[in-house]
Amino acid sequence: MALKLYTNSFSRGVVVDWLLIELGIECERIEVAFQTEMKAPEYLKINPFGKVPVLVDGDIVVYELDAICAYLADKFAEKGLAPALNDPKRGVYYRWLFFISGPWEAAATNKMLGVEVKPEQKSSVGYGDYQDAYNAFVQGLTEVDPYLCGKQFTAADVSVAAMLFWQLKMGEVESHPAIEHYLENIKQRPSYQKFAAFFSNV
Repeated sequence: MALKLYTNSFSRGVVVDWLLIELGIECERIEVAFQTEMKAPEYLKINPFGKVPVLVDGDIVVYELDAICAYLADKFAEKGLAPALNDPKRGVYYRWLFFISGPWEAAATNKMLGVEVKPEQKSSVGYGDYQDAYNAFVQGLTEVDPYLCGKQFTAADVSVAAMLFWQLKMGEVESHPAIEHYLENIKQRPSYQKFAAFFSNV
């Protein structure tokens, strides 16, 4: 049964588009309008959060961007976009996927909204404060060679790089040599040029 991707060209659904390009997989792409179609009762049955992207694979429904990325990488394991379960790099892969959608997104969102974490609150928010999260992010990127899992490009690279490209474009993250070096490696991939066409519309 064909995969279906409920998405919007002005959403983070374009990250799934990039991953699909890397996988070389075709997917039925269903555009869903913000505020109207996404909040319609029939769509809320698919995703009660009323947002995109959502991947439908037969009876399986997956929402949340990085859950979709992980699902696709494992479904098409022969494409090599996730380390094997018994590969020591699998832990690194998981760490980056969950870091980008957990601590980093929380820290960056709070910064964007002007929410300042007080020193006495740092132990309660899960990431310390923005500077703690940024320092950890940059330190991790200094160790990439050339990708997050070494020589193997993975779905984690798609998610992390897409987040960085977006945040740099919007002025939501400070540039750093480690960030620039990592993204230059990403830009060398043929799929990036195709993704950039999607990304330029967002």
